[in-house]
Amino acid sequence: MQKHLRLNEYKVLLFRISLAYLFYFVARVLFYFFNADLLRVESVSDFLSLCYYGLAFDTTAILYVNLLFIVFSILPFWKNTKAGYQKFLFYLYFGTNLLAYATNFIDFIYYKFTFARTTIVALNVLEHETNKTTLFLNFLVEYWYVFVLFVLSSFLWVFLYKKVRVQSFKPTKYLPYFSFSTAGFLIIVLLVIGGIRGGDFKKSTRPINLLDASRNVKNIVHSDIVLNTPFAIIRTAFTNSFLIPAYPDVNAQVIAREVQPVKSYHNNPKTKPNVVVMIVESFGREYIGAFNKKSNIPNYKSHAPFLDSLAQHSMIFTNAYANGRQSIHGMSSVLAGIPSFKDAFTSSPYPKQKIESLVSTLKSEGYNTSFFHGAANGSMGFLGFSKILGIDEYYGRTEFNDDSQFDGFWGIWDEPFLQFMKKTLDKKKAPFFATVFTVSSHEPYVIPEKYKNRFREGGVPIHKSAEYTDYSIKRFFDEAKKEPWFENTIFVMVADHCNQIYYDEYQKPINRFAVPIMIYKPNSKYVGVDDDFAQQIDIFPTIMDMIGYDKPFRSWGRSLLDKKSSQPFVINSTGNIYQFARGNYICTFDGKKALGFYDKNDKALKHNLIKNRNSEMDDIELNCKAFIQDYMERVVNKKLDK
Repeated sequence: MQKHLRLNEYKVLLFRISLAYLFYFVARVLFYFFNADLLRVESVSDFLSLCYYGLAFDTTAILYVNLLFIVFSILPFWKNTKAGYQKFLFYLYFGTNLLAYATNFIDFIYYKFTFARTTIVALNVLEHETNKTTLFLNFLVEYWYVFVLFVLSSFLWVFLYKKVRVQSFKPTKYLPYFSFSTAGFLIIVLLVIGGIRGGDFKKSTRPINLLDASRNVKNIVHSDIVLNTPFAIIRTAFTNSFLIPAYPDVNAQVIAREVQPVKSYHNNPKTKPNVVVMIVESFGREYIGAFNKKSNIPNYKSHAPFLDSLAQHSMIFTNAYANGRQSIHGMSSVLAGIPSFKDAFTSSPYPKQKIESLVSTLKSEGYNTSFFHGAANGSMGFLGFSKILGIDEYYGRTEFNDDSQFDGFWGIWDEPFLQFMKKTLDKKKAPFFATVFTVSSHEPYVIPEKYKNRFREGGVPIHKSAEYTDYSIKRFFDEAKKEPWFENTIFVMVADHCNQIYYDEYQKPINRFAVPIMIYKPNSKYVGVDDDFAQQIDIFPTIMDMIGYDKPFRSWGRSLLDKKSSQPFVINSTGNIYQFARGNYICTFDGKKALGFYDKNDKALKHNLIKNRNSEMDDIELNCKAFIQDYMERVVNKKLDK
């Protein structure tokens, strides 16, 4: 009966996949042995903990590498057990596994030079080398002992593989054989998909990437122990768009003049107010009436009555835009002033580096720093990136510790989670810096049952969720203003990106990035409406200007309160096309040349003026090139700390 159910084959398959886990563990131990001086783990138990966290990354890499092997092993054919077929599986298994496994051994040495796991970028660099064979042979000679270790490990792997063999048989009852085989095939495929994603089938999480290796480490360099090199290469194989351009008309002088990547402000006395940044999920500018008074939208209706009221006592920027298209793009843009273009900076091979940001500058001034997100800890990659930025405390669904308030999809409802944040801030010593990333105004746009008759669906489903989130923010402010820390706090509200669109005005290509930026400080001079171009990456330098931070710092954005030092502009990307707006025009740029110029009010990009180019257009294109070149150089060459 067992032969008809193929249990022997499945047990052997499990053994063969388990061998891969064993040798990935061996590679991790050897990786640490060769780089212990750089990685420094305090105890064996700490190292074993890192190995445990590394299992998710090993699983993804092993299943990717063995995908064909697994499929061919479980196909519902009785000839699978024949000697010839098993020989085919042997060569398929080791042909793929040893090639991937070898990359771990390369990093035993290469890590000392790059301080990071090898990614697809290394292969891109090699494309331009004419002496690849020489380099490879030199590596083998110079580090012969690594090659010997690889060969010995490979022989041991082959030896163990051959110790357990599939028993040959021919089924006598074909119906149970094929029925069980088909069911087994579907179950194993489902498990493989979950394993490739990182062991999670949940809708609220995406497949793990390099950033997630930082989630559970105390020392950021330990994320390289958690990772393995095949995973790093696979995850970046089709996503890296971080290539340094070489524009003939761009040099250091042009970058310094056009981009001004290092800012320094002396407009305000040095102070240390608390800073709270609220990144509101999917809360496009379209939903807030205070930001649409000049939009001339017929029968416009606001879905944010509290933010409308708060805007009367705030500085609001009605022509502001996101620097990315996804939530993780918003986090890096707002907190670190790092936009994302074709691919997210945080999903690239380069986020694990020292980054000058709101976090690092405020920490240097004695601020406690914290990040709040009501979803599962690590969701969206926020926990990993917060570790890289150096945030002191991360508060997620785990710390909230009451799943009776879980929305069933993404995380804790905004109202209770913002109250949790308020109570947590009450206990902190000033000055503190806190960021919260809300969750409720997100697809599938559910709200708590008790509010189903209070917040009704408007023109699009997100409207009721937006109204609930607006109410949740109101409840936060109602309670926070009772606390002594409230009066000396700068509050910044911004969306991560836009979402469902109801009005035609926001269907226009440029307005698909339209987000609100609002700065509120109780009883301060910062009240009014600013219609100049603004963007998420401007928040970092704006806060530095407000608190009188008197040291130079890296920033591609500009202080929204400084009208003298630099000209307002906005840059973002639709994926393949950059959009750069400054002065009187919007420029679309494909990475090599300008595709079009449009009047700054032509948000629909209907009338291309490129045939009537003028000197201002030429300077805008040069500025766009200079920005992209400086961005890529600093990201790739790991110069985001200066």
